[in-house]
Amino acid sequence: MATVTAQPVPPTTPGDLADDRPHADEIVRMRGVSVRRGGNTLLGAIDWTVELDERWVVIGPNGAGKTTLLRLAAAEMHATTGTVDLLSERMGRVNVFELRERIGLASASLAGRVPADETVLDVVRSAGYGVLGTWHETYDALDDGRAEAMLEVLGADRLSHREYGTLSSGERQRTLLARALMTDPELLLLDEPASGLDLGGREDLVAGLTALAADPDGPTMVMVTHHVEEIPPGFTHGMLLREGGIVAQGLLDDVMTSENLSAAFDQPLELLSRRGRFSAYRR
Repeated sequence: MATVTAQPVPPTTPGDLADDRPHADEIVRMRGVSVRRGGNTLLGAIDWTVELDERWVVIGPNGAGKTTLLRLAAAEMHATTGTVDLLSERMGRVNVFELRERIGLASASLAGRVPADETVLDVVRSAGYGVLGTWHETYDALDDGRAEAMLEVLGADRLSHREYGTLSSGERQRTLLARALMTDPELLLLDEPASGLDLGGREDLVAGLTALAADPDGPTMVMVTHHVEEIPPGFTHGMLLREGGIVAQGLLDDVMTSENLSAAFDQPLELLSRRGRFSAYRR
């Protein structure tokens, strides 16, 4: 079985880091990034670049570092070492609250924090204020129109006046994805968006993400998942993680091989591809 080793990172000096600025089309740029918490290394020596209009999927087993990587990209945490540039802004030198307004995030963990009596329309349009649960915000026709349009894109416009607590898991996920798109983000991050969905709900979500990936005006996207079956057609790049290190990254068709997947999950796996969708089996 292949052994995962962290990618080597050349030594840098503070001056090198100051001059090592991202290009305008580099949406996410990480150089020599590691994250250590409580004596544990969650990520080690990561180099990663996501460019404009790319659609990335990040796959790996539990504990591989996927969520940590996404939290770095969402400006929700700082690296222990290395540099992180998001939307041409360097972490540590930028107001993260202003930066987060340019990043859309949809995650299964967010689903449990939405008030059950909130209407779907309010869940989506309140994203403009960065709040969960309406208080005394004032919305206008443009807010309403944008929220309805995002729900329509995801086939959820009929849900707009339903209470969030009455929705199925799949309907909740589409609502949260519409919320993430509400502010017209430059970067859209999806943390296991199909978690908890049944087969029908998963396929509805994959269809919505496929359409979004094909939209030339859509945001740059990064999706984290455990399952190759959830990769939407139209995604362009992939990364496989294991134990905080990169097994492989690059163009999706180059990364998604039986050998790489077996190394990431530390067991013999056969990867199949049919009509733009993947499936995997133990040999």
